[in-house]
Amino acid sequence: MRRSWRWSLLGVFCSVSAAALAAESAKVPIYPSYVYPPWQKGANNDVIDRGVEFTVPEVENLPDFHGNPIDARLVLYVGGNYFFALAPLIKAFEAREPGLKGRIFWETLPPGVLIKQMDAGGTITVGNMTLTVKPDAYLAGLAAVQRLVDSGKLEAPAVPYVSNTLAIMVPKGNPARVTSLTDLARGNIRLAMPNPDTEGVTEQIKMSLQKAGGEALVTAVYGTKVQDGSSYLTAIHHRETPMFLMQGRAEAGVTWRSEAMFQEQIGNPIEHVDIPAAQNTTGIYAGGVVKGAVHADAARKWLAFLKSPEAIKIFEAYGFRPYP
Repeated sequence: MRRSWRWSLLGVFCSVSAAALAAESAKVPIYPSYVYPPWQKGANNDVIDRGVEFTVPEVENLPDFHGNPIDARLVLYVGGNYFFALAPLIKAFEAREPGLKGRIFWETLPPGVLIKQMDAGGTITVGNMTLTVKPDAYLAGLAAVQRLVDSGKLEAPAVPYVSNTLAIMVPKGNPARVTSLTDLARGNIRLAMPNPDTEGVTEQIKMSLQKAGGEALVTAVYGTKVQDGSSYLTAIHHRETPMFLMQGRAEAGVTWRSEAMFQEQIGNPIEHVDIPAAQNTTGIYAGGVVKGAVHADAARKWLAFLKSPEAIKIFEAYGFRPYP
């Protein structure tokens, strides 16, 4: 009799626990696969022999490492702001240099992270993977590239090729009704903003915030809202901002205009709000050959290619403009 009572109580407990677990599980949001990179379905990987395909969105996914580093004949460290343009650029470049086809490896991490990787001898750890691959060329904002030239890490000269402007990225339909930079200070808007510690674009963003609302707006977005948790500083801004918007974790974020255009072009539920020219800030992209690079000649050919009419046409499809 006592055992029967105990088993009944255990059954009730298990039923309650199962119900509680089911209720808790129901709270966990499940997002469609298009929310997660890589958004180009493998186009940003020019490896000839791809081997076993094993990419699981959100779980097994390395969207910022492209190609095969083993026996690569050109290694590029590229600030991730235009990761989406690399696939067509690489394809066009390989048509000019067929000996490099399938032998180019490139990373599209934040510029500050790539500098740290250079300082670490090309070694980086992501999850359980540790990779050592030294760059032949480094590409980022002109100011960052020039600093590396001045410090002796890159060969002179810095090679500028295109420019870009800012925009406010919002979810499709713009549910928070964001119309300007000054709206970003509103307490009811959650932001996903590039991190000043790793992303050079924050310099341009702060300049634009200053133009639109003075130091008070800069402090609100990068001070007050960061402290109260309504402004999230991203680790990989070009990946996280659209993800956060599509997950409903943020209502707006300032990015390069080209990034929003890419998301719109591939059909993700993303829109952008243009920033007036008087408040906008232009960024200039440049590159340089790494001092002592193993494949310095290939790196120089790559930088020359980026200034070619063919490359500029590819950039223009995403809203970039040629640098004079």
